[in-house]
Formats: sequence, C-alpha cells, structure tokens
Amino acid sequence: MSMLTRRRLLSRAALSATAGATGCDAGTDPDTDPTGGSGGNLRFPTGFGWGAATSAYQIEGAAKEDGRGESVWDTFSRTPGRTRNGDTGDVAADHYHRYADDLDLMRDLGLRSYRFSISWPRIQPDGTGTPNQRGLDFYRRLVDGLHERGISPMATLFHWDLPQTLQDAGGWENRDTAYRFAEYAEAVFHGLGDRIPAWLTINEPKTVVQNGYLYGHHAPGFQDPQAAYLVAHHLQLAHGLAVRALRATGSAARIGPALNLHPCYPADDSAEAARASRLYDGYENRLYLDSILKGSYPADVLADLGADSRIARGIVDGDLEIISSPVDLLAVQYYTPYYVTPTGGTVTRWPTSQADWQQIYPNGMYDILTRVTRDYGPLPLTVTENGLPQADTLSADGTVDDTGRIDFLREHMAAAHRAVSDGVPLESYHVWSLLDNFEWAEGYDQRWGLVYVDYPTQRRVLKRSAHWYREVIRANGL
Repeated sequence: MSMLTRRRLLSRAALSATAGATGCDAGTDPDTDPTGGSGGNLRFPTGFGWGAATSAYQIEGAAKEDGRGESVWDTFSRTPGRTRNGDTGDVAADHYHRYADDLDLMRDLGLRSYRFSISWPRIQPDGTGTPNQRGLDFYRRLVDGLHERGISPMATLFHWDLPQTLQDAGGWENRDTAYRFAEYAEAVFHGLGDRIPAWLTINEPKTVVQNGYLYGHHAPGFQDPQAAYLVAHHLQLAHGLAVRALRATGSAARIGPALNLHPCYPADDSAEAARASRLYDGYENRLYLDSILKGSYPADVLADLGADSRIARGIVDGDLEIISSPVDLLAVQYYTPYYVTPTGGTVTRWPTSQADWQQIYPNGMYDILTRVTRDYGPLPLTVTENGLPQADTLSADGTVDDTGRIDFLREHMAAAHRAVSDGVPLESYHVWSLLDNFEWAEGYDQRWGLVYVDYPTQRRVLKRSAHWYREVIRANGL
C-alpha cells in the first residue's frame, strides 16, 4: 500500500467514524450554496414512500431473550473503553417488548414505509443451522403489525450484528462467512418472505470495512488495512449470494444493497487534487457500486492496493459474476461530502453536526443521486438513511424542540426533489432514525430520532420534527 494511501486512510478516520455516511462524485464542487435552494411548493410523485429507518441492535434490546445468540456488537460494547460511557445495546430502546406501541407511533406519523433490520443472531444464534422459531416469530409479528397499519416493510438482512460464533471462526475475513450468510438469508426468506416486498442485503459494507477493520472504532475493532479490503470482497460476495438465494425461492420481492455514498470533491483546483479525489471516490463509492452494478472492481483502487493484496488474492473466478447478480433497487444513504486535498487528505468546508465527521451539505444529496443515475443507469433508488444528531432535551412541558433537525431534513428533501425533477427514479425516503437509539461507539449521547426516548423509563415523545414530518407526509411534499 502506497504512502499516499496510508496518509489518506489516517486522515479519513475522524470523518468516517459512526453510523451512516455516504458516497463520492469525483469532480469539481459546482455549488457554493450548501442548501442547494429549497424555495417553493415542492410535491413528490404520487405514491412516494415516506418512511423512517432503524436497525436491530440499535433499538431492540432483549439481548439474551428468546434464544438470541451473542453478536460482535455484544462483545465489542461490553469491552471496557470501546463505547462512550461503556454503553451497550442490551436494552437500547426496548423495541423488542414495545414494538406494538412503536408501530402505533409509525401509524400516527403516517409512515408509508418502515426500513428495519433483522438480527442474524436472533435467527441463528451461532450463525448456522436450524432457524430459531422464536426469533422468526418476533419479526413475523412486527411485519404483520406493519401491514395492519398500512405500512410497507423494507427489511435489511445484515446491519453489522454478526454472530460472535462466526467472528470466532474468522468473521468476514473468512470466505465461508459469505456462504453462511446466504444460508441465513434463505432461512429468513422462507420464514418471512411472503410478507416483505423489499429486501436489503448488506447495510453499509464500507462502514464495516473502514470502522471495523481500518480504524477499530466499530466491532470487531481491528486496525488491519489488508484484512479490511478482503472483508470488503467477502461482504460483496455475501450480497450477491443473498440475491441469488431470493431468486431461487421464486419470490416476486425486490432486493438490493444499502450503500452509504459520499460525494467527493477536489479541495482545490489543482490536477493533483482532482486525481486524489478520483482515487478517494474509488475507495468510498466505486469499490462497491462498480462491483455490484458493473461486475468489476475499479482498476485504480486495485492498483493502489497492490497485486499482492489480500483482496487481489482473495478474488476467485466467478465471484464478480455472483456479486453483480441483477438487483431491483439500490438503497442510498447520504450524510456528508468529502473535500480531498492533493495529498489525499480531507478538509472541512461546511458546518458540522454533533457528529464531527458530518458536514451539513444538502446539495450533496442531489449530487450523489444524480451521479448514481448518470453513471449506472435508471435503477430504482430509495434513500434509506438521512438524518442529523442533536443533544435533544425533554422540556418541562413535555416537548422536544429540534428545529435544527427540521431545517436539515427540509433542505435535504428539497435536494432530493430536485434530483427527482431531473430524472432520478427515486421511490422513497427514510429519515434516520425513527427512534433515539444506541449510536454504536457513541452510545446514547447522540440522538438521531424523530421520537425522543427517555431511556430510564422508555417513554416515547414525538419531537417537533416528528410533527413536522407528519405534515410533509400528509402533503406529499414541502
């Protein structure tokens, strides 16, 4: 690995460290207005899927109930010094016990779509073998409850909670894990598939690669660049195998990956910055987009990693054919842009949120959505994560005033509307997140939800943003 790459990887650590971040468009930054402009009366297409998103480990709790096995995040979060305040997801938002009330909240908000994840260790406690019926039953109750309330389920198969038993056998560095994932996916398809119209395979493989294997901020907590990109390949392989597993069932459900994509811009007008931004984009976006949608890894990234890298040695004939098995949709998660210097580092251009890696730049939403359509064709898109953390507080009168979140969402929705107006086939938009939750290494300090969770009592309170979002859904626009 070149020295440029090492510097780049180190410089990215501060920006890439937590729940959701997005993809990169190498090129000049065309707009000095971070909002992209949102004036006017903006209506979305009829039937647009307004929704919200969560993930299993972040909200469910019930870590040791009904046959659930240990995950890498159980191990990681219970290891001293790994998470802020030593927080864990053992209880989280207690959604496992309160899902019916949470479903009522979704109905009252008017949600049309709910994107959630299924806990692999709740279905297969050791990552293999006969499915745990109690785990399947929980998700069946959840999905039935969504249908009863007129909300369309969108289920993610993997949102980072790998069974610890598989991690002990090598985790995603072990090629066999991809095949165990396909078996797990097949079990879930057979157990739940008749009620779920849209599936997402792997959530943010890049975050597992970067935060789990480059920086050690996330489970399993390693710092090994060579392992990281072998892991990237095996995650992509697992995605392709899951797509094939769904097709083999004869299901009419749709399936695709969930990728966090960051627009990447040169930090200055130099040719060196343009070249560095292009390579940065390769690691951030094209490594995942090209393999899934074009059947090849970007040549510049493979060259930068080297012919003797573990990923280069780990690619087996036929792998990219599996990885590029045709998908029905692409889930895009956008949080922040990157501005890349001539030496491959990054600089901050816009104000940041409570998460210091997140620059608030709504126009990046437009750029990444239009870039995907321009470069990869008119594949149906869904935004499955977009949101803002704040130090929200519950006032004495029982309200939560999160005006900053409203401003953030309004401007990003306006950018998405511009993309739709310019021909992007965007079908739905999901706010991250429905509930305040366990924010990975940040524990419970950051609140991303539309709904405030008072953790000691598990009381739910609609924030001002939730009331605002309900009106957006009702009007089908801004």
